[in-house]
Amino acid sequence: MTLLRDKDLAAAFDHASRSYDTLVAANPGYHAHLRRSVRRLGLPGGGQGLRLLDLGCGTGASTAALRSVLPAADITAVDASAGMLRRAAAKPWAREVTFVHTPVERLAEAGVRGGFDAVFAAYLFRNVTDPDAVLATVRGLLRPGGRLGVHEYTLSGRRGDRAVWTLVCRGVVQPAATLLGDGRLYRHLWHSVVEFDTAGRFALRLRAAGFEGVRPLPLPGWQTGIAHTFVARRPDRPDERTEEAR
Repeated sequence: MTLLRDKDLAAAFDHASRSYDTLVAANPGYHAHLRRSVRRLGLPGGGQGLRLLDLGCGTGASTAALRSVLPAADITAVDASAGMLRRAAAKPWAREVTFVHTPVERLAEAGVRGGFDAVFAAYLFRNVTDPDAVLATVRGLLRPGGRLGVHEYTLSGRRGDRAVWTLVCRGVVQPAATLLGDGRLYRHLWHSVVEFDTAGRFALRLRAAGFEGVRPLPLPGWQTGIAHTFVARRPDRPDERTEEAR
C-alpha cells in the first residue's frame, strides 16, 4: 500500500476528525498511556514556568495529557489537519493553549519559535515524509538540556507483536473505520506502523540526530511490544548542528 503523506494525509485526518474521539475512546488505555509518556519526561513543578510544544496534537488528546500532568505549563499545540485542530481548540481547557495550524515541516513560517523546555510528539514521526529533518527541527527548537518525548507505535521486531498489531487492525479498527467512511486513513495507520522503524531503530535514529540519554520504554497492556515512549534530551552544550537548525 502507498502511504498517505502531506496534504493527502491532512485531508484524510480532516475527514476523520468528526469520529476520531469516538474511535480513540474504544482503545483501552489510550489516554492513560499518553499521560504515562508525559510523566516519563520527568519535568518538575507541575510545569510551572515551562514552555512545551505539542507536535501533532490531533483533537487534543496529547494536549490534555500534557495539561493533566503539567497543569502550570505554557503549551503550544500544532497540527497539519485543520479539522482535527478545530476539534482540539473547541474543547474546554483549564488554562489557555495556543493552537497553531501548520505542518511540522513549516513551524518557523507559522511563527513557532524555539526555547522550548520540552517537545512532545504523539503518533507523529511515522506520518512525516522525512523524520530525520523533523528531528533536526525539533532539536533546534529545544533549549540546551531540553527534553523530547515521543509516544509512538513502534514494533519491537518480534513476529508475535507484528501479528497482534495486524489482528487488531484487521479485526477491530479497520471494520469500524470503514463503517465511518475512513477506511483509507486506518489502512494507512496499519501499514505505516509495519513499515516504520522498530523501537530499536528509532532509538538509533534519535541518537544519530544528536539527542542524548535516549531511552525506549514499553507501554503496558495489549500494546506491549507495539507502542513505546522514547525520552531523550538535547545536549547542554551548544554546537554547530543546533545553530544551523535555527
